[in-house]
Amino acid sequence: MEAGVILLLLGLGLLSGSALLAFFWAVNDGQLENLEQAPEVIFDASEPMGEPGDCFPDARSREARARASSNDSPR
Repeated sequence: MEAGVILLLLGLGLLSGSALLAFFWAVNDGQLENLEQAPEVIFDASEPMGEPGDCFPDARSREARARASSNDSPR
């Protein structure tokens, strides 16, 4: 049981230490300097911010797909 506790504490220490190293690396690399514009990086002219580019298919297209797949299945 003592070995399990030691392994748990060692693993917790390694995980915490690696998280701290990753945080300090990000700060030193300058990744946390511009937090206001960082979320906007993924948007471009083809998908402007605030306009959804993806949508769920409507019920009619789902029904048509279901009919097509049932017609394609072997009997």
